[in-house]
Amino acid sequence: MPASLAHIHTDTPMGANLVAGGATFRVWAPQAKAVYVVGDFNHRVRNDAALLTRDQLGHWRGFLPGVKDRQRYMFYVIGEGSEGLKRDPYARELESPFPAECIIRRTDFPWHDCGYVPPPFHEFVIYQLHVGTFFTPNLPRKGGTFLDVARKLPYLAELGVTALQLMPIQEFQTSFSLGYNGTDYFSPEMDFAVADADLPAYVAEVNKLLDAKGLRRYQAADVRGEMNQLKALVDLAHCYGLAVLLDVVYNHAGGDFGDQSLYFFDRQSGSGGQRNSLYFTDRGHAGGLVFDFAKPEVRDFLIQNAKFFLSEYRVDGFRYDQVSVIDHDGAPDGWRFCQDLTDTVHAQRPETLHHAEYWDVNPFIVTPPPVGAGFDTTLTDGLRIAIRDVIANASAPDERPLDMTGLARSLWPEGFPRQWRFVQGPENHDLVYKGRELRIARLGDPDHPRSWFARSRARVATGLSLTAPGIPMLFMGQEFLEDKQWSDDFVAHGNLLLHWAGLDQGDRQMLDHLRFTRELLAVRRRSPGLRGEGFRVVHVHDQNRVLAFHRWVVGEGLDVLVVLHLANFTRVGYRVGFPGAGDWRETFNSDAYENWVNAGIEGNSGRVTATANPMHGFDYSAALVLPANSLLVFSR
Repeated sequence: MPASLAHIHTDTPMGANLVAGGATFRVWAPQAKAVYVVGDFNHRVRNDAALLTRDQLGHWRGFLPGVKDRQRYMFYVIGEGSEGLKRDPYARELESPFPAECIIRRTDFPWHDCGYVPPPFHEFVIYQLHVGTFFTPNLPRKGGTFLDVARKLPYLAELGVTALQLMPIQEFQTSFSLGYNGTDYFSPEMDFAVADADLPAYVAEVNKLLDAKGLRRYQAADVRGEMNQLKALVDLAHCYGLAVLLDVVYNHAGGDFGDQSLYFFDRQSGSGGQRNSLYFTDRGHAGGLVFDFAKPEVRDFLIQNAKFFLSEYRVDGFRYDQVSVIDHDGAPDGWRFCQDLTDTVHAQRPETLHHAEYWDVNPFIVTPPPVGAGFDTTLTDGLRIAIRDVIANASAPDERPLDMTGLARSLWPEGFPRQWRFVQGPENHDLVYKGRELRIARLGDPDHPRSWFARSRARVATGLSLTAPGIPMLFMGQEFLEDKQWSDDFVAHGNLLLHWAGLDQGDRQMLDHLRFTRELLAVRRRSPGLRGEGFRVVHVHDQNRVLAFHRWVVGEGLDVLVVLHLANFTRVGYRVGFPGAGDWRETFNSDAYENWVNAGIEGNSGRVTATANPMHGFDYSAALVLPANSLLVFSR
C-alpha cells in the first residue's frame, strides 16, 4: 500500500509539513510515473510505504508517520526520461554542502513582540546590502552571514535608514553569487548561516543587542540553521526599528541547476526541449531559464513563495528583480502574473512594500490593476544618470557648464503621480560592481578619491538623493565614503570589501562623511516637506552650476528650499526666490562636514531673510552665500 492519505486534504500545503505524529508531503510532478519520499525516517528505503499518491492535478501526496523536526529527506522521482533524487522545491532548509538534502523544519521561532510597525511608504529610506560581503569578521575562513548583518543593526539604526534591502538570500549552488541565480526558492542560502560549532560566540553577541533593548535572550537552539538565523535577523531588525525587504527573482531561476534541482523536476525526456523542464520556458536570461508563467502551478509556486516569506519570516516587503523580463520574455502571461502576485500579497498584508525593477522605466508598473501591474514602487534611473553625469563633468579641470537643467528634469520622472512611487539613488549593486562604473567618491575625482574635490562632490550627490523626490536608496558603504567597487567573490577580490577598519581606526574623512549622511537623514526625518508631495524647480543655471528646488506638504506648507552648487569656489550674494517672506533657517550646510566641524565654513550663519524682491516665480527672494561644491537646506 502507498503512503497514508491521513491529514491530506485539498488545502494540504506543498512540501514537507510536520503534523501530529508525522509529516505530510506534497509535490507537483504531473508527468512522473512515480514519486517516493526517502529520508532519515524510513532509512531512505524506496518501498510502497514511501510511495506518494497522484491526484488528478498532478500533485503527489501522502502522510508518513514518525517524521521529526530536523530530519533529512528527498523525493525520488521516476519519469519518462530518467529517475533519481530531487530536492523539494518547497524545502524550508537544506543541509550543507551541496549536493544537499532537504531538512524538515518546524515553523516556530521565539519572536519578540517589539510592537514594530513598518513606516508609511513615503518615509522609507532603503539601505541595500549583500549579506556575504557586507560585514565579514571571519575571513578568510568564512564570508558574511545573517548574524553578522544583525551585529551591525545598531549602526544602521543610528544611521537613520528605515529599511534594509537584502540582495537575494535564496539558495544558490555556486560558491559566490550576487544571488540572482537561485535554485531553491524557499531555502535561505547555506553559506549565510553560522555553523553550530560557531554559534555560542554569535549568540553572545546578538544577545547583547537584545539586552540593550531589555528583551528576552536567545538560546543557541533558537538560532540553529540558516532558517532561524534569517528569522533572527528580521526579528532583531524590527526591534531596532528597521524594516526588512527581500530581493526576489521571479523572472528566471538558476544557471547551475544540478540534477537534483527543480530543473526537469518530473524527469521528462530532454528531447522535447527546455519546455519539458516543467517550471521553465525555453527562453534564457542571465544564464538561467525564464519561468513558464502560462502554467497555474508555476505562478502559484512563485506567489506562494512571497506569501511564505511574509508569514513565516515576517518580512516587510520585496524588491522584485527585472520585472521587465517577466513582462517581455514571459509574454503573453507575465503581466497577468504580476497582477495576480501583487493582488494576492496585498490582500494578505496591505502594508507590504512591493518594489519593482523594470527597464525601461514604466509608470504602469505602479498603476493598480486591471490596467497596471500593481506594484507600489519602481526603481528609476533618471536621477542616478543625471547625478553621475554632473559629478563626472564637475571633476574635469575647467569651469565648463554642467547639465543642471537635465538634473532638474530628472528629479520627478514623467508619469508618476506620487513622489514615493519611485526609488532613486546614485549607486546600486549592479552599477558599482567590479569592472563597471565608479563609486561616487571616486567619480568626483578619479585620480584622488579622498581629495576635497571628491569628498565635497560626494556630499552633494548623496545629499541630493536624500532631499529629492522619491524614496532614496543607499548602497552599502556609500554612507562612509567607500570609494572601491565591490564584488561578491571575497576570496579573489578581498581588496574590494567594505573598509570597516577605517571607521574602527578613526579615519577622519570616513567619520565626517558618515556624520554628514546621518545628520542629513535626521534633517529629512524632522522635515515633513522633504517627504511631501509638493515639488517645483525654483532655479537652474548650467553655467553657474546651481540648482534650487522647493518641497512642501500639500495643504500644510512646511516649506523646504534645497540649493545645490557645484562650482569650485564660493559665490556670495547669489539671489534665489523663496516661497515666503522673513527669516529662513539654514537647516543644513554640507560644508560644515569638511573636517568636522569646519572652522572655515562658508555659508549663511544659520539664517537668511527673504525680502519683497520677486524672483523665480516667487514674490520674495534672499541673497545667499553658496559654498563651493555644497548642498544647503532652508526651512522655517
